[in-house]
Amino acid sequence: MTEDLKIDGHVDAIAVDDEPTTGVSGSTEESDMLCAVAPVGLLAELTHRCPLQCPYCSNPVELESVKNELSTEEWCSVMRQAGKMGILQVHLSGGEPTARKDLEEIVKTAADAGLYTNLITAAVNVKRERLEKLQELGLDHVQVSVQDVNPAGADRIGAFKNALEKKLEFARWVTELGMPLTVNAPIHRHNIHNVPRYIDLAVDLGAQRIEIAHAQYYGWAFLNRAALIPTYEETIASIEYVEAARERLKGVLTIDMVVPDYYAKRPKPCMGGWGKGFMNITPAGKVLPCHAAESIPELQFDSVRDKKLLDIWMDSEAFNAFRGTEWMKEPCKSCAFKEVDYGGCRCQAMAITKDPRNTDPACSLSPYHTEMVKVAKSEAAKPATTFVYRNTRNAAQVGKAHDEPLVPAE
Repeated sequence: MTEDLKIDGHVDAIAVDDEPTTGVSGSTEESDMLCAVAPVGLLAELTHRCPLQCPYCSNPVELESVKNELSTEEWCSVMRQAGKMGILQVHLSGGEPTARKDLEEIVKTAADAGLYTNLITAAVNVKRERLEKLQELGLDHVQVSVQDVNPAGADRIGAFKNALEKKLEFARWVTELGMPLTVNAPIHRHNIHNVPRYIDLAVDLGAQRIEIAHAQYYGWAFLNRAALIPTYEETIASIEYVEAARERLKGVLTIDMVVPDYYAKRPKPCMGGWGKGFMNITPAGKVLPCHAAESIPELQFDSVRDKKLLDIWMDSEAFNAFRGTEWMKEPCKSCAFKEVDYGGCRCQAMAITKDPRNTDPACSLSPYHTEMVKVAKSEAAKPATTFVYRNTRNAAQVGKAHDEPLVPAE
């Protein structure tokens, strides 16, 4: 869905991808009654192992050890349960999902369960023969992250030599095999000037879709905010270019875009609404309403090792904590948009205000909003700080960066 933009010192709305992926296999008769309540999508973080070290990574700062990862049979059980529930799409992610030697078995099980399978990959260590095998076993779609369209920039951002060359070769294999390709373009101050080139690249590769995904400042990106956040002016210029490109490339390329919340006037709905249409499973089997939910320390998350996926979706404390609108405080409680944006992002409210029940500071009605915008503009105006790269050493050493909450306006 694409919403109109009104620019008056803030971004009034954002464009997000809330359309089902085409080619979904559909549910079985046994699961038809569940489809009305089941999430549309499941993000399966198969591992936190990754050859890249991107400073905006959406993984938690506390990375999961390989020894705690779900086994092959445990992941296959998740796929079978997801299909029975009526879930439509499974996004196989990480870390780097191809680091799992059993990826083929997981893909086959997911496909056999009627799930539309999307591989989200860094694409730097995958051979063509393996891609062909995954397609043969039922892989439907591939999403490749591209850290920059400039080779030196891509190497520096991901801390991996010759990454862009490997990614482009892999992306061309995808389209040569007739598979739909999405290019994921994580945008921040170091590559925002290349948004036009990203779109041209996606067209050149024959991609169906590109995600112009401005960094969302949770987890590693929150630690690196001062290194990543672009200026307001750069952000607006990128939005205007994307809007024009959408018109120009209708029927050729679908362009999805998410902008930084720090420059918004109204918040985006958290995953379309907390516990409404999405679930995330960590490498160790915890089931989360969103990938950053573990940043809310008061929540306890059930595991697929202990409970059935459907029971967790329907009855778990974590999924019901912010589901619907009953939990809301003012100004959300009486807001006309409360069933549109659902109060915004709970994890951002936690990160900025230290209370996940507060209105998302991206909302202009939040008492923290003015200060959040001020911090963003101040950091963007200064030289970028040094990256804290996403790796196990830094994960162990991370202190309390940005630990103090903002002071609300009086």
